[in-house]
Amino acid sequence: MTSAVLHCENLSFKYASSGFELNIPEFSMQAGDTVFLEGDSGSGKSTLLNLMAGVLLPQSGQVRLMGQSLSALSASRCDSLRVDHIGFLFQQFNLLTYLNVLENVTLPCKFSKRRKHNAVGQAGSVRQAAEQLLNSLGMGKYLNQAVSTLSVGQQQRVAAARALIGQPDLIIADEPTSALDAGHQAQFIELLLAQAAQQNTAVLLVSHDPSLAQHCARRQHMGQWQA
Repeated sequence: MTSAVLHCENLSFKYASSGFELNIPEFSMQAGDTVFLEGDSGSGKSTLLNLMAGVLLPQSGQVRLMGQSLSALSASRCDSLRVDHIGFLFQQFNLLTYLNVLENVTLPCKFSKRRKHNAVGQAGSVRQAAEQLLNSLGMGKYLNQAVSTLSVGQQQRVAAARALIGQPDLIIADEPTSALDAGHQAQFIELLLAQAAQQNTAVLLVSHDPSLAQHCARRQHMGQWQA
């Protein structure tokens, strides 16, 4: 059996202020997996994502990213591991308005030697890798455009290209379609998953919208992990 991209085991986290507790006996993702993670507001989705990324550390148990326990790493090493192996797609996109489309997409390669190396190996240069991704997502003619002038759907595709560049092992997509209507939601998810599949990148799709579950091979509900 190949090593998991992400593995959570006997994971426990509790907020003392609210008494909310998250308990995860086991959760794993292999290369190329697609998992739909659902749950209502307040069910712990954001807490779990922060644990998976090493932003929060569990009171017990462990999260392993690419075989390395996040709790055992220094803060700087954890940051490096995260940017090397995880691409994030946020609900609000978090694009930098002072950068154009191409500059936003290539940004992860400025912080990760691994992803820069992958991009160069895949396409010859980081710029060419970014252009290929943007073309595949229907954004090839907007390379030098300010992201603030784009529609919500266009900004979303730029954010997807940024998450995908440099072949990360895992993409965490946190409510990435909440600003789109149902028709455009399905279209975008299919585009994202198709690009991820080409790279054998695992995708964790996080949403409160159960209609998106059909696009993923597995489905997990947060309610199963609440104490």
